[in-house]
Amino acid sequence: MIIAGAVILIVLNGIVFSIDIIRKSTVYDAAARAAIFFVAPVQAVFHSSIRFVDGLWTHYFWLVSVGHENEELKDALALAKQKNHRCRELSLENERLRELVRLQQQSPYEFLAAEVIARDPSPWYQTIVIDKGTDDGVSKLDPVLTAKGIVGHVLHAGSDHATIILIVDRNSSVDAMIQRTRARGIAKGTDNWKCRFEYTLRKRDVKIDDIVISSGFDQLYPKGFRVGHVSKVVRRNAGLFQDIEITPFVDFKKLEEVMVLLNPPDYKVAGS
Repeated sequence: MIIAGAVILIVLNGIVFSIDIIRKSTVYDAAARAAIFFVAPVQAVFHSSIRFVDGLWTHYFWLVSVGHENEELKDALALAKQKNHRCRELSLENERLRELVRLQQQSPYEFLAAEVIARDPSPWYQTIVIDKGTDDGVSKLDPVLTAKGIVGHVLHAGSDHATIILIVDRNSSVDAMIQRTRARGIAKGTDNWKCRFEYTLRKRDVKIDDIVISSGFDQLYPKGFRVGHVSKVVRRNAGLFQDIEITPFVDFKKLEEVMVLLNPPDYKVAGS
């Protein structure tokens, strides 16, 4: 048994010595270098791929986070713009209402504020509908105005709404006069959101930008309310009257609030 153990020990020492010699030999070095030559690029590509995937994954989550943050900022900006537009709209509405209040304060008449809720879509009729009616004291033929001038008069009145015919409607007319010279005429509606000033004698003094006001003689509109300004004058060599165009002070396309005159003067026809 002792001899056998000694033999085994000698054999193991020889194997270890042989491996050590082989490891230190040039063949081993060449094999190791060859292995490194072929394995190193693969390892480099592998490690680069790992870094790329890791960076892509990290950037993906970063972009997702930025995307969510961007959407939140867009929503906040849209909400801020909406609030800003609403504040702007309230400011404009407040300014219009202040003008109507000034009209009421400066006039001896009783006015009722109303909001425009509809417009006639037909190109042949120029009418609007307001949100006040007979339940609010509105009556047929009541004049309707804004702080800038005459709008028209009540054509039909229901319990909670009323239809207003505008002065630019072809079926509408206002007995009016030139404020500067008191030259009389009839302001009749046309198809282009303006009025013709008819029956003004050719010899009367009328100029561009002259202000036209209601005369009160039509027993509909009280005297002194503004109709518009003269935008065109044509004096022909023949005929009795001038061709005069009036541009109303009221912008009917942007009309949103009006004032209804509830107690127009009680005109009395002579002999009645």
